[in-house]
Amino acid sequence: MSAVQGGLAHDHPPHLDTLAREARPAGGAAEARARAYAEGILTLAGFTVSRASFDYSQFPGRFGTPAGGAMLGVATVAAAILGLTGAGRAALVALCVGGFAVAGLAYAMLGDGVLTLPIQRATSENLIATRGDDCPRVWLVAHLDSKSQPVPSLIRMTGVSLLLSSVVTALAASLLQLLAAPHRTMWWAAIILAVVGALPVMASVVGVDSDGAVDNASGVSAVLAAAAQVRPGTAVGVLLPSAEELGLAGARAWARSMSNQTNAGVALNCDGVDDAGELTIMYSGERPTRLIDTLTRLAANAPRARRMPLGLLTDSVALADRGWTAVTVSRGSLGTLRRVHRPSDSLANLRGTGIGDVATLLARAVEALA
Repeated sequence: MSAVQGGLAHDHPPHLDTLAREARPAGGAAEARARAYAEGILTLAGFTVSRASFDYSQFPGRFGTPAGGAMLGVATVAAAILGLTGAGRAALVALCVGGFAVAGLAYAMLGDGVLTLPIQRATSENLIATRGDDCPRVWLVAHLDSKSQPVPSLIRMTGVSLLLSSVVTALAASLLQLLAAPHRTMWWAAIILAVVGALPVMASVVGVDSDGAVDNASGVSAVLAAAAQVRPGTAVGVLLPSAEELGLAGARAWARSMSNQTNAGVALNCDGVDDAGELTIMYSGERPTRLIDTLTRLAANAPRARRMPLGLLTDSVALADRGWTAVTVSRGSLGTLRRVHRPSDSLANLRGTGIGDVATLLARAVEALA
């Protein structure tokens, strides 16, 4: 593909310039073109490359978050209305019923539910590449697909936090009411928090209006560059999953297939490398101290390590759920989260200047951990 197309500048890294020119919905032709490009790059770098198709349900990724937000918002508002009319016990019951309903939805939507639900079935492919051992211990991971949403990630994450705050506030109001203490102000606060929080969460439906330059053409670019930098003779694997934006389906399918073949390994997932911002290492479950310490020691500037924020899921979560030692390496700021999943997440707003440093860090980490 030409270095200049549609008026874009010359100064993007080669991989980014190719991968971030169009939206890449899971299972679509654009994602297939990105996969074919990555396959060629990895083959030239000496990797043995294969593809693994998988079936999954699109429903959790498309509608799980909006449905959960609607259910939690309605339950909280209903409980508050009951509380304000003097029905304190009924308010507590409504809140508990809503909470259990959302928990049941989350149980069905999260985890391997995305692979087994019988509705909205679809098929896509993961790209798998290895060099050295057939089953390397250390893997570089970055998802190929992209999506858009009516609200950016920052607003969705804020909405999730507000919704959870509304539930806590409603519970406190219910307990105060049962104790015959002043409670009306807290019920009104719960209503406001629930409405303001639920609206962006309910609006988080999936579209195809974002080229996904940061999320996640930049991460794939960094992984491809890192794979080429790893010293010859170092066993390393590369996983480029599909349908991350639809419930982490590709990573969950691959992790489930790998659990029958080998012991869980180490996964360095790269998801989002902006030009500016802080280098961040995110994890779920038990803190992977050795892995974080290795990345911190090798990084040019000390990264921040933190748990995965509320309202954010990446492929490292799917792998950690299967016992892998997994983190997500990302670079960005609040400004990055304001662009992610929006049309502004394009090459017009990303030069790719941070990709080289992240790629070098990933390569050196693979060599230290292999």
